[in-house]
Amino acid sequence: MIEIADKKLTNFKFIDLFAGIGGFHYALSSLGAKCVFASEWDSFAAETYSQNFKLKPKGDITQISANEIPPHDILCGGFPCQAFSISGKQKGFDDIRGTLFFDIARLVEFHQPKVLFLENVKNLSQHDGGKTLKIIEKTLKDLNYTVFHKVLNASNFGLPQNRERIYIVAFRSDIKSNKFNFPKPPNPPVCLLDIIESSPFNAKIIERNDIEIYKE
Repeated sequence: MIEIADKKLTNFKFIDLFAGIGGFHYALSSLGAKCVFASEWDSFAAETYSQNFKLKPKGDITQISANEIPPHDILCGGFPCQAFSISGKQKGFDDIRGTLFFDIARLVEFHQPKVLFLENVKNLSQHDGGKTLKIIEKTLKDLNYTVFHKVLNASNFGLPQNRERIYIVAFRSDIKSNKFNFPKPPNPPVCLLDIIESSPFNAKIIERNDIEIYKE
């Protein structure tokens, strides 16, 4: 049983793909789960990750065989978003970065973890008229997973940033997931003004003529 409500993941192992500097790692380890493998191709992000968690990520996931990865209960992956983002060319699966989702599928097929936590840009939900998301859902369903997805905004969860991302959560079909719901925002949206101090002490000011942080 996965006791998310009670914040008990002590007996769970997870892997962290496209790990960056460790957002997923920080969240799951705070609940007691243990990371047994991480992958991040960017050397600077990997070094930060290593310093943060004392675990050195492996490199390019496309070059790593599934049998090289330890067994795990949870797979996390913030797979590259450039192929789906409105700020890019939106080539989707025609962009080599867009095909990295299928490396997730490759590992899922081999290891059959209990739960998948995936994240990407909001536009993934609408990319190619919604066809891209349908392909992702079908791929996971064909691997015997029940799939949920929702766009959430970081500003509704205590961060002063308007950062909308799609989150995909999938449960292996032998796990009862009919009661799963995405979390509701615990507080009203937060903006930068909410955290600016009225009388900052020893503040360091960055002067730039192209940014206005606060304006009366």
